[in-house]
Amino acid sequence: MRVLVTGATGFLGSNLAGALVSEGHHVRILRRPTSSLTAIRDLDVEHTIGDIRDPDAVRVAVRGCDMIFHAAALVSYWRKQRAEVYDINIGGTANIIDACLRAGVQRLIHTSSVAAVGFEKDGVLADESTPFNWDAYDVGYRISKHRGELEVLKGVKAGLPAVIVNPSIMVGERDIHFIGGQIVRDVYKKRIFYSIEGGISVVYVGDVVRGHLAAARQGRIGERYILSGENLTHRQILETTADVVSGWKPLFRLPFWGAKTIASVSEAVGNLAKTKPWIGKELVAGLNRMCWFSCEKAKRELGYSVTPFRTAIERTFEWYGVHSML
Repeated sequence: MRVLVTGATGFLGSNLAGALVSEGHHVRILRRPTSSLTAIRDLDVEHTIGDIRDPDAVRVAVRGCDMIFHAAALVSYWRKQRAEVYDINIGGTANIIDACLRAGVQRLIHTSSVAAVGFEKDGVLADESTPFNWDAYDVGYRISKHRGELEVLKGVKAGLPAVIVNPSIMVGERDIHFIGGQIVRDVYKKRIFYSIEGGISVVYVGDVVRGHLAAARQGRIGERYILSGENLTHRQILETTADVVSGWKPLFRLPFWGAKTIASVSEAVGNLAKTKPWIGKELVAGLNRMCWFSCEKAKRELGYSVTPFRTAIERTFEWYGVHSML
Protein backbone atom coordinates (compact mmCIF):
# COMPACT_ATOMS: atom_id res chain seq x y z
CA MET A 1 0.00 0.00 0.00
CA ARG A 2 1.19 3.53 -0.77
CA VAL A 3 0.94 5.66 2.36
CA LEU A 4 1.56 9.37 2.97
CA VAL A 5 2.74 10.56 6.38
CA THR A 6 2.74 14.27 7.13
CA GLY A 7 4.89 15.45 10.01
CA ALA A 8 7.24 12.51 9.44
CA THR A 9 10.37 14.43 10.46
CA GLY A 10 8.84 15.03 13.90
CA PHE A 11 8.44 12.89 16.99
CA LEU A 12 5.27 10.92 16.36
CA GLY A 13 5.50 11.05 12.56
CA SER A 14 8.99 9.54 12.44
CA ASN A 15 7.94 6.65 14.67
CA LEU A 16 4.81 6.14 12.58
CA ALA A 17 6.77 6.20 9.32
CA GLY A 18 9.20 3.66 10.75
CA ALA A 19 6.39 1.30 11.72
CA LEU A 20 4.78 1.58 8.29
CA VAL A 21 8.09 0.87 6.54
CA SER A 22 8.53 -2.19 8.78
CA GLU A 23 5.09 -3.41 7.70
CA GLY A 24 6.23 -3.27 4.07
CA HIS A 25 4.31 -0.21 2.90
CA HIS A 26 5.67 2.30 0.39
CA VAL A 27 5.89 5.40 2.58
CA ARG A 28 5.88 8.89 1.15
CA ILE A 29 6.48 11.90 3.37
CA LEU A 30 5.69 15.57 2.87
CA ARG A 31 8.36 17.79 4.36
CA ARG A 32 9.73 21.29 4.07
CA PRO A 33 13.15 21.75 2.43
CA THR A 34 14.49 23.01 5.77
CA SER A 35 13.23 20.09 7.87
CA SER A 36 15.79 18.22 9.95
CA LEU A 37 16.14 14.62 8.76
CA THR A 38 17.78 13.38 11.96
CA ALA A 39 14.75 11.42 13.15
CA ILE A 40 14.24 9.59 9.83
CA ARG A 41 17.80 9.20 8.59
CA ASP A 42 17.55 5.41 8.88
CA LEU A 43 14.20 5.11 7.07
CA ASP A 44 13.70 4.25 3.40
CA VAL A 45 10.94 6.69 2.48
CA GLU A 46 10.00 8.77 -0.56
CA HIS A 47 10.44 12.50 0.00
CA THR A 48 8.00 15.07 -1.36
CA ILE A 49 9.12 18.63 -0.73
CA GLY A 50 6.48 21.18 0.19
CA ASP A 51 4.59 22.92 2.97
CA ILE A 52 1.36 21.73 4.54
CA ARG A 53 0.10 25.32 4.14
CA ASP A 54 0.47 25.12 0.34
CA PRO A 55 -2.66 23.50 -1.18
CA ASP A 56 -0.88 22.63 -4.43
CA ALA A 57 2.02 20.92 -2.62
CA VAL A 58 -0.44 18.96 -0.50
CA ARG A 59 -2.39 17.78 -3.55
CA VAL A 60 0.82 16.58 -5.19
CA ALA A 61 1.81 14.69 -2.03
CA VAL A 62 -1.60 13.02 -1.64
CA ARG A 63 -1.95 12.05 -5.31
CA GLY A 64 -1.54 8.30 -5.83
CA CYS A 65 -1.66 7.40 -2.13
CA ASP A 66 -4.13 4.92 -0.68
CA MET A 67 -3.96 6.05 2.92
CA ILE A 68 -2.98 9.29 4.66
CA PHE A 69 -1.67 9.72 8.18
CA HIS A 70 -1.88 13.43 8.96
CA ALA A 71 0.48 13.91 11.90
CA ALA A 72 1.88 17.32 10.97
CA ALA A 73 1.26 20.01 13.58
CA LEU A 74 2.96 22.91 15.28
CA VAL A 75 3.02 22.35 19.03
CA SER A 76 3.55 25.78 20.52
CA TYR A 77 2.06 27.60 23.49
CA TRP A 78 3.80 30.86 22.65
CA ARG A 79 1.29 33.57 21.82
CA LYS A 80 3.66 35.11 19.27
CA GLN A 81 3.35 31.91 17.21
CA ARG A 82 -0.42 31.68 17.38
CA ALA A 83 -1.01 32.78 13.78
CA GLU A 84 1.46 30.14 12.58
CA VAL A 85 -0.14 27.51 14.84
CA TYR A 86 -3.53 28.27 13.28
CA ASP A 87 -2.15 28.27 9.73
CA ILE A 88 -0.59 24.83 10.18
CA ASN A 89 -3.00 23.06 12.51
CA ILE A 90 -6.24 24.39 11.02
CA GLY A 91 -5.37 25.60 7.53
CA GLY A 92 -2.99 22.73 6.87
CA THR A 93 -5.62 20.23 7.96
CA ALA A 94 -8.18 21.86 5.64
CA ASN A 95 -5.69 21.45 2.79
CA ILE A 96 -5.28 17.75 3.61
CA ILE A 97 -9.05 17.25 3.71
CA ASP A 98 -9.52 18.94 0.34
CA ALA A 99 -6.71 16.93 -1.27
CA CYS A 100 -8.02 13.65 0.14
CA LEU A 101 -11.53 14.32 -1.15
CA ARG A 102 -10.18 15.18 -4.59
CA ALA A 103 -7.96 12.08 -4.72
CA GLY A 104 -10.52 9.65 -3.31
CA VAL A 105 -8.20 8.13 -0.71
CA GLN A 106 -9.24 4.95 1.07
CA ARG A 107 -8.73 6.39 4.56
CA LEU A 108 -7.40 9.38 6.47
CA ILE A 109 -6.11 9.05 10.01
CA HIS A 110 -6.00 12.50 11.57
CA THR A 111 -3.75 13.01 14.58
CA SER A 112 -5.49 15.39 16.92
CA SER A 113 -4.66 15.60 20.64
CA VAL A 114 -6.26 15.34 24.05
CA ALA A 115 -5.74 19.12 23.98
CA ALA A 116 -8.90 19.13 21.83
CA VAL A 117 -10.87 17.18 24.45
CA GLY A 118 -12.65 19.01 27.24
CA PHE A 119 -11.97 18.61 30.95
CA GLU A 120 -14.14 17.13 33.68
CA LYS A 121 -14.20 17.79 37.41
CA ASP A 122 -10.93 16.79 39.08
CA GLY A 123 -10.82 13.04 39.57
CA VAL A 124 -13.27 12.33 36.72
CA LEU A 125 -11.81 10.95 33.50
CA ALA A 126 -12.62 12.81 30.30
CA ASP A 127 -13.49 10.68 27.28
CA GLU A 128 -14.33 11.12 23.60
CA SER A 129 -17.76 12.53 24.45
CA THR A 130 -16.45 15.29 26.73
CA PRO A 131 -17.13 18.55 24.86
CA PHE A 132 -14.38 21.12 24.30
CA ASN A 133 -14.65 23.66 27.13
CA TRP A 134 -11.25 25.37 27.14
CA ASP A 135 -12.42 28.58 25.45
CA ALA A 136 -12.12 30.74 28.58
CA TYR A 137 -8.43 29.77 28.90
CA ASP A 138 -7.70 31.13 25.39
CA VAL A 139 -4.92 28.65 24.61
CA GLY A 140 -4.06 28.84 20.92
CA TYR A 141 -2.78 25.28 20.54
CA ARG A 142 -5.89 23.76 22.15
CA ILE A 143 -8.17 25.89 19.99
CA SER A 144 -6.24 24.93 16.85
CA LYS A 145 -6.53 21.20 17.50
CA HIS A 146 -10.24 21.52 18.25
CA ARG A 147 -10.86 23.45 15.04
CA GLY A 148 -8.71 21.00 13.12
CA GLU A 149 -11.08 18.23 14.21
CA LEU A 150 -14.03 20.28 12.99
CA GLU A 151 -12.38 20.43 9.55
CA VAL A 152 -12.08 16.65 9.55
CA LEU A 153 -15.72 16.20 10.51
CA LYS A 154 -16.75 18.51 7.66
CA GLY A 155 -14.74 16.23 5.38
CA VAL A 156 -16.52 13.17 6.76
CA LYS A 157 -19.87 14.77 5.97
CA ALA A 158 -18.59 15.30 2.41
CA GLY A 159 -17.81 11.58 2.11
CA LEU A 160 -14.23 11.33 3.38
CA PRO A 161 -13.46 8.07 5.27
CA ALA A 162 -11.58 9.68 8.16
CA VAL A 163 -10.82 8.64 11.74
CA ILE A 164 -9.54 10.94 14.49
CA VAL A 165 -7.06 9.87 17.17
CA ASN A 166 -6.25 11.93 20.27
CA PRO A 167 -2.88 11.12 21.87
CA SER A 168 -1.96 12.51 25.27
CA ILE A 169 1.53 13.79 26.07
CA MET A 170 4.03 11.36 24.54
CA VAL A 171 7.49 10.20 25.51
CA GLY A 172 9.73 7.78 23.65
CA GLU A 173 12.32 7.30 20.96
CA ARG A 174 13.09 9.75 18.11
CA ASP A 175 11.97 12.79 20.13
CA ILE A 176 14.84 14.91 18.82
CA HIS A 177 13.07 18.19 19.56
CA PHE A 178 12.36 17.22 23.19
CA ILE A 179 8.58 17.55 22.96
CA GLY A 180 7.62 15.13 25.74
CA GLY A 181 11.31 14.43 26.33
CA GLN A 182 11.83 17.89 27.82
CA ILE A 183 10.80 16.51 31.21
CA VAL A 184 13.48 13.79 30.93
CA ARG A 185 16.16 16.32 29.99
CA ASP A 186 15.17 18.86 32.63
CA VAL A 187 15.06 16.32 35.46
CA TYR A 188 18.32 14.73 34.29
CA LYS A 189 20.03 18.12 34.25
CA LYS A 190 18.50 18.92 37.67
CA ARG A 191 16.65 21.98 36.40
CA ILE A 192 13.45 21.02 38.20
CA PHE A 193 13.27 20.59 41.97
CA TYR A 194 9.60 21.35 42.62
CA SER A 195 6.19 20.12 41.52
CA ILE A 196 2.87 21.87 40.99
CA GLU A 197 -0.67 20.78 41.68
CA GLY A 198 -2.62 18.99 38.98
CA GLY A 199 -1.89 16.08 36.72
CA ILE A 200 -1.78 14.81 33.15
CA SER A 201 -1.78 11.59 31.15
CA VAL A 202 1.53 10.47 29.65
CA VAL A 203 1.76 7.79 26.96
CA TYR A 204 4.55 5.85 25.28
CA VAL A 205 4.90 6.81 21.62
CA GLY A 206 4.98 3.15 20.59
CA ASP A 207 1.48 2.71 22.01
CA VAL A 208 0.29 5.74 20.05
CA VAL A 209 1.78 4.37 16.82
CA ARG A 210 0.03 1.04 17.34
CA GLY A 211 -3.18 2.96 18.04
CA HIS A 212 -2.84 4.80 14.72
CA LEU A 213 -2.30 1.56 12.82
CA ALA A 214 -5.29 -0.06 14.51
CA ALA A 215 -7.44 3.00 13.75
CA ALA A 216 -6.47 2.65 10.09
CA ARG A 217 -7.54 -1.00 10.08
CA GLN A 218 -10.66 -0.97 12.21
CA GLY A 219 -11.49 2.52 13.46
CA ARG A 220 -15.01 3.68 12.74
CA ILE A 221 -15.33 6.53 10.26
CA GLY A 222 -16.08 9.86 11.90
CA GLU A 223 -15.14 8.63 15.37
CA ARG A 224 -12.40 9.88 17.68
CA TYR A 225 -10.22 7.62 19.84
CA ILE A 226 -8.26 8.81 22.86
CA LEU A 227 -4.78 7.24 22.92
CA SER A 228 -3.68 8.07 26.44
CA GLY A 229 -1.43 6.44 29.01
CA GLU A 230 -1.25 6.41 32.78
CA ASN A 231 -3.04 9.23 34.58
CA LEU A 232 -0.54 10.76 37.00
CA THR A 233 -0.04 13.81 39.17
CA HIS A 234 2.80 16.13 38.22
CA ARG A 235 4.60 15.01 41.36
CA GLN A 236 4.33 11.33 40.40
CA ILE A 237 5.72 12.10 36.95
CA LEU A 238 8.72 13.94 38.39
CA GLU A 239 9.41 11.36 41.09
CA THR A 240 9.38 8.43 38.66
CA THR A 241 11.48 10.29 36.12
CA ALA A 242 13.99 11.24 38.83
CA ASP A 243 14.24 7.58 39.87
CA VAL A 244 15.07 6.57 36.31
CA VAL A 245 17.53 9.35 35.41
CA SER A 246 19.02 9.93 38.90
CA GLY A 247 17.65 13.46 39.06
CA TRP A 248 16.20 15.45 41.92
CA LYS A 249 12.81 14.53 43.27
CA PRO A 250 10.52 17.48 44.01
CA LEU A 251 11.53 19.21 47.23
CA PHE A 252 8.26 21.14 47.53
CA ARG A 253 5.05 21.98 45.71
CA LEU A 254 5.16 25.34 43.99
CA PRO A 255 1.92 27.33 44.36
CA PHE A 256 0.11 27.78 41.08
CA TRP A 257 0.63 31.53 41.20
CA GLY A 258 4.37 30.80 41.37
CA ALA A 259 4.17 28.68 38.22
CA LYS A 260 2.30 31.47 36.44
CA THR A 261 4.95 33.96 37.54
CA ILE A 262 7.76 31.77 36.18
CA ALA A 263 5.86 31.42 32.91
CA SER A 264 5.34 35.18 32.63
CA VAL A 265 9.04 35.87 33.21
CA SER A 266 10.08 33.11 30.80
CA GLU A 267 7.76 34.45 28.11
CA ALA A 268 8.94 38.03 28.61
CA VAL A 269 12.55 36.91 28.19
CA GLY A 270 11.60 34.92 25.10
CA ASN A 271 9.82 37.90 23.59
CA LEU A 272 12.84 40.13 24.15
CA ALA A 273 15.25 37.53 22.79
CA LYS A 274 12.83 36.56 19.99
CA THR A 275 13.15 32.91 20.98
CA LYS A 276 10.55 30.41 22.13
CA PRO A 277 10.27 30.60 25.95
CA TRP A 278 11.19 27.65 28.15
CA ILE A 279 7.65 27.69 29.50
CA GLY A 280 4.89 30.04 28.39
CA LYS A 281 1.73 31.41 29.97
CA GLU A 282 -0.52 29.41 27.65
CA LEU A 283 1.21 26.16 28.61
CA VAL A 284 0.61 26.85 32.31
CA ALA A 285 -3.03 27.81 31.76
CA GLY A 286 -5.09 24.99 33.24
CA LEU A 287 -2.00 23.00 34.22
CA ASN A 288 -3.27 22.85 37.81
CA ARG A 289 -6.24 20.77 36.71
CA MET A 290 -6.32 16.97 36.75
CA CYS A 291 -6.35 16.52 32.97
CA TRP A 292 -6.93 12.78 33.02
CA PHE A 293 -8.44 10.66 30.29
CA SER A 294 -10.09 7.33 29.62
CA CYS A 295 -8.78 5.24 26.73
CA GLU A 296 -11.38 2.50 27.24
CA LYS A 297 -12.97 3.11 23.84
CA ALA A 298 -9.63 2.56 22.08
CA LYS A 299 -9.02 -0.56 24.17
CA ARG A 300 -12.44 -1.91 23.35
CA GLU A 301 -12.58 -1.09 19.63
CA LEU A 302 -8.92 -0.99 18.57
CA GLY A 303 -7.28 -3.48 20.92
CA TYR A 304 -5.24 -0.61 22.37
CA SER A 305 -2.96 -1.23 25.36
CA VAL A 306 -0.82 0.97 27.61
CA THR A 307 2.87 0.64 28.46
CA PRO A 308 3.66 1.55 32.10
CA PHE A 309 4.93 5.11 32.50
CA ARG A 310 8.17 4.01 34.16
CA THR A 311 8.97 1.69 31.25
CA ALA A 312 8.29 4.51 28.79
CA ILE A 313 10.68 6.83 30.65
CA GLU A 314 13.35 4.12 30.78
CA ARG A 315 13.14 3.60 27.01
CA THR A 316 13.24 7.35 26.38
CA PHE A 317 16.25 7.86 28.63
CA GLU A 318 18.07 4.91 27.06
CA TRP A 319 17.46 6.26 23.54
CA TYR A 320 18.77 9.70 24.44
CA GLY A 321 21.82 8.09 26.00
CA VAL A 322 22.60 5.92 22.97
CA HIS A 323 22.33 8.98 20.73
CA SER A 324 24.32 11.26 23.08
CA MET A 325 21.51 13.78 23.30
CA LEU A 326 21.57 14.55 27.02
